[in-house]
Amino acid sequence: MTPHLTGATWLRILLTAAILVYLGSRIDLGEAGRALVRLDLGAAGLVLILLAIDRALMVWRWILLLRASRTAVSVRSAIRIYLVSSFAGSFLPAGVGADALRAYSLGRQTAATSEALASVAVDRVLGMLSIVLLGVAGVAVWTRRVDPGLWQPTMVLAVLTAGLTGGLFWSDRLLRAVLPGTWRDSRHAGRLLHLADALARYRGRHGALGSVMSLSIGVQVLRVLEAYVLGRGIDITVGFSYYLVFMPVGLLMLLLPISISGFGLPQGMIVWMLRPQGVPDPQSFALSTLIVLSGLAGNLPGAWLYLRARKDVQ
Repeated sequence: MTPHLTGATWLRILLTAAILVYLGSRIDLGEAGRALVRLDLGAAGLVLILLAIDRALMVWRWILLLRASRTAVSVRSAIRIYLVSSFAGSFLPAGVGADALRAYSLGRQTAATSEALASVAVDRVLGMLSIVLLGVAGVAVWTRRVDPGLWQPTMVLAVLTAGLTGGLFWSDRLLRAVLPGTWRDSRHAGRLLHLADALARYRGRHGALGSVMSLSIGVQVLRVLEAYVLGRGIDITVGFSYYLVFMPVGLLMLLLPISISGFGLPQGMIVWMLRPQGVPDPQSFALSTLIVLSGLAGNLPGAWLYLRARKDVQ
């Protein structure tokens, strides 16, 4: 590990700790702990079932991308790579750690580094787009009740997001248009152009992209439903429509590479966004913690596969 990465990791650890200390100084952690242990067992069981379904959908959408790019990897290997990298990524910067490991592992196995990076990048971008669109839908429903004037800027945001996402698949032409000719022969520019070319090959794979986008939206809906079930399990009575507003924001915070395992900033954001609904801070902090812990629980199959592989090697 380079000193730069070591420093960046320590910075994320310190930032996460600082946010948690700040929240702890303003929240009755004892009450938050009591809310955690009051979680209804039926709700916990339902969330575990939903977690299994959303993980299956996440793995399948990546497999569809690999099939569309004709990447030479078996379904079994793809499942193992996805689950193990998700588990190992739990200890790395949120948002990018698991993706980097997934691309690296697939690249080592197939020797198709550009295709591996492209599949992970498309998977991530469509996942983020689905979060934004779900959030836009939630805000649209909510603002119709609270502030109809927000409807138009919400729709503009959705159009811009979709446009920027679509532009990703034309990055090969954009790069060749803006990169000076003398730069194109450099090693880094060559790698970037190879990646852009791999992304561009998805332009004609409309069926795969449509299926992956549909699965991505399904995954995000399941995540919102998981949060709603957890909230009801600790007696938070906020309606499901508001979960469609604040959960996409929380999910986007989880993707930012500035926290460790999703702790810290996402929790603070959820606490802040639940205050207008009259939810006490200890309860909302308990909910945010349960959301993060449920995500970690969803990575346990990867932990089992990882430990099994190490045992086989020994």
